[in-house]
Amino acid sequence: MSMNSYTIVFLLFVLCSGAAAYDALDPNGNITIKWDVMSWTPDGYVAVVTMNNFQIYRPITSPGWTLGWTWAKNEVIWSMFGAKANEKGNCSMFRGNIPHSCKRNPATVDLLPNAPYNQQIANCCKGGALESMGKDSSAALSAFQIAVGAAGTTNKTVKLPKNFTFIAPGGGYTCGPAKIIRPTPFITADGRRMTQAMMTWRVVCTYSQFLASPKPTCCVSLSSFHNASITPCPSCSCGCRNSSNCVTKGVKKPVLQCTKHMCPVNVHWHVKSNYNKYWSVKMTITNFNYRFNYTQWTLVVQHPNLNKATQVSSFLYKPLMPNLSTNDTALFYGRKSYNDVLMQAGPKGNVHSDLTLQKDRKTLALKKGWAFPRRVYFNGNPCVMPSPESYPYLPYSAGTR
Repeated sequence: MSMNSYTIVFLLFVLCSGAAAYDALDPNGNITIKWDVMSWTPDGYVAVVTMNNFQIYRPITSPGWTLGWTWAKNEVIWSMFGAKANEKGNCSMFRGNIPHSCKRNPATVDLLPNAPYNQQIANCCKGGALESMGKDSSAALSAFQIAVGAAGTTNKTVKLPKNFTFIAPGGGYTCGPAKIIRPTPFITADGRRMTQAMMTWRVVCTYSQFLASPKPTCCVSLSSFHNASITPCPSCSCGCRNSSNCVTKGVKKPVLQCTKHMCPVNVHWHVKSNYNKYWSVKMTITNFNYRFNYTQWTLVVQHPNLNKATQVSSFLYKPLMPNLSTNDTALFYGRKSYNDVLMQAGPKGNVHSDLTLQKDRKTLALKKGWAFPRRVYFNGNPCVMPSPESYPYLPYSAGTR
């Protein structure tokens, strides 16, 4: 193999591995899993397991997370609160008191919100959903309690679980090994005493769009009041249409509605008006998936004038990086119980909002595509943008303010 061939193979390896997980808008985003051993038992320990979604704009949506691992020895799960193991496994060697799960590689899921109170703990029972950290940090946390048997009973005899997996809708997560860290401190309920875990270990899971899906999952279309033409999503943005992969009249087996772009989600950006000091945009998100509701969705838009957004009509809005001098990125999401669920394809399968921005007099307004977004992400995944040459052009007779 030639040197050039080795170089190409190396570059492909880098692109398809850890480098593909890097996100310039959220470089430190991850799922952090922490095990705190709270007490020892005659044959093991009781631990509280917490999962924090430190991703700024990527939520974990319904049907939620599944956390798995492989025991280092022959441990069993005696009981769980706030979560449950998917399989009991072979517990035939036990008599009388039967463990909750004897699987060597258990997979655990969150309980539903209507779980009995005597099975719940704090921050559990959300059906596996986790908000993104940028949207609601208090809801970006999930927890459960686990009693482990046939395990070590001291810091020196406990063996850390291996091969952690974090599975969420769409996939794409890879977990590193468990590492022992400083025991977590806790404050008692009365606030007058500090305690700490007997032992703590941490696992970090990172997301890669390439691992989740080599194909994009959303695309962007554009239009403006100053031009009658619409710039559609690029053809075959998320795959090309054929006779068996989309829904036509009377056929409801495939998942997607037939479109030229074949994306589950289309984000449309329409420039509504342009005045001396302000201009406005209508954003519409459309779901073309017949089998999936996008709950607790997020939309991230990058545009140089978003640092002067003055009004958002029906979405909620947060600057994504408010402490940077170039605050050009915004996080949009739905209002709870109003439009925080993007329904399946059909008449109700869209949500929309108007956005008003104060003009930055140091920049042009409509020339050369200035009014259109630079990047768009839906649920944390980048959307396919049209080619700049196809943007709705500004007629020569129009003003540039």
